[in-house]
Amino acid sequence: MQSIYQTTLRRPVRIQGIGLHSGVSSTLCIRPAPAFHGIWFRRTDLIGVDTMIPASWDSVSDTMLNTRISNAAGVTVSTIEHLMAALQGTGISNALIEVDGPEVPIMDGSSAPFVRHILAAGFAEQMEHRSVLRILKKVELIEDAARASLEPARQFEVDFRIDFPGTAIGRQAKRLAVVNGAFVEHLMDSRTFVRSGDVTRLRENGLALGGSHANAVVVNGNVVENPEGFRHPDEAVRHKMLDAVGDLALAGAPIIGKYTGIRAGHGVTNRLLRKLFATPGAYRLDSCAATDVDGLPGVARGEEALRRIA
Repeated sequence: MQSIYQTTLRRPVRIQGIGLHSGVSSTLCIRPAPAFHGIWFRRTDLIGVDTMIPASWDSVSDTMLNTRISNAAGVTVSTIEHLMAALQGTGISNALIEVDGPEVPIMDGSSAPFVRHILAAGFAEQMEHRSVLRILKKVELIEDAARASLEPARQFEVDFRIDFPGTAIGRQAKRLAVVNGAFVEHLMDSRTFVRSGDVTRLRENGLALGGSHANAVVVNGNVVENPEGFRHPDEAVRHKMLDAVGDLALAGAPIIGKYTGIRAGHGVTNRLLRKLFATPGAYRLDSCAATDVDGLPGVARGEEALRRIA
């Protein structure tokens, strides 16, 4: 696989499931798209309005426990972050994502089902160079106890720290070079999590209506309610890293740089991207060179190797 080039899917992927927050069942279809198309969403259940929404940092309209994008007509798609992480983590450059409801299906609460569907469909290489977003100087955002930054590095790295005192999660930290298939190997199967005491409050506010032990890890103090427990001892911080990969995918090109998140969520990461693009000299959009390949997520190992580790 000549990974300096853009890629799309070899054939469409169809996935059905329930929305985590809306509780609404929907069908998703990820379709191949031509070079330079990028990632776009289209609502197929609506007529008479513009139903196309770019998967872009400046289309984000809500970040309350998920990432929602919208267009000028007010059409929205919610909870896109796990799917975006799967596309980024497998090196997909171009796709049209059709969904017949307001929210991307949550599946098992991780990116793994999306990744496995993408790998089953296979990759189609497009003979146009992909772009990379190179971080040239550090940009940082601090909001109360939350902090996030992007700084220069030779590859895409994620460094995340969380702290949930008095719970089975506790304090966790992980740093990973998210390159050469590392997303598929280390992050894709880590599920979203919630404290049991927050579930009632979330549902009273119209959130988590489709949530269950089938699509989220529920923590009650020092007890994990899910019978199977954690998939990894540090599954919680791995999931936060997964979310960050998905939210950073909205930059429009794979990032060559280091992202650090401390108690950061969707909103902080999106506002960091907005600050990055508003800071002169902080980044440069380059054509991918052969020397960049090993610094990108998903693309260097190739299709068969990704299937083996998935």
